[in-house]
Amino acid sequence: MTHLQTRRVLLLVTAAVVGAATVFVRTEPAAVAQPVKKDDAGARAAFLDVYKVLMHPRCMNCHPTGEVPLQGDDSHLHIQNIKRGEDGKGKYALKCANCHQETNLPGENLPPGNPTWQLPKKAMPLVFQGKSPRELADQLKDPKQNGGKSLEQLLEHVTHDKLVLWGWEPGDGRTKPPLTHAEFAKKFREWIEKGAASPE
Repeated sequence: MTHLQTRRVLLLVTAAVVGAATVFVRTEPAAVAQPVKKDDAGARAAFLDVYKVLMHPRCMNCHPTGEVPLQGDDSHLHIQNIKRGEDGKGKYALKCANCHQETNLPGENLPPGNPTWQLPKKAMPLVFQGKSPRELADQLKDPKQNGGKSLEQLLEHVTHDKLVLWGWEPGDGRTKPPLTHAEFAKKFREWIEKGAASPE
């Protein structure tokens, strides 16, 4: 093989390797919820839809201002003197799991159930009740107030967490949030991808 032929072979091999690498890079999954184009107005509008769900009783009842969880579509204080406790699972002998089993009990307004039934921990209460759209958006973006989560982790949480999903399967006698879960997750993603601006 001549020197010229050797060079041609090397060039062809190099081109093939670069081409394969390019194909590999192009087929690699895109990062989750990365801002494509900042759009503050679009982000704010998306969050206002998210806010409607977060303030619905199926979400807000487990994110109260105090140490007592809320109940019902009117969000009244939980009867039986139930308290949050340090770990969010109840206090002393009054543990959430005493009544809240792994699934909803059949019958109107009987105790709902989920394998992870609890409130946020006392040290990180994640209050929704009484928050304005701006206050709640700011809280969700702040790792010091949201349990140390990134926006991508929050999106994963609202998309796949079993207790979040329960809100759309709440059992007999309870209303569901105003958006479907798919619509809610889509709006949450849209809020993040457009820059996660807080409503004014």
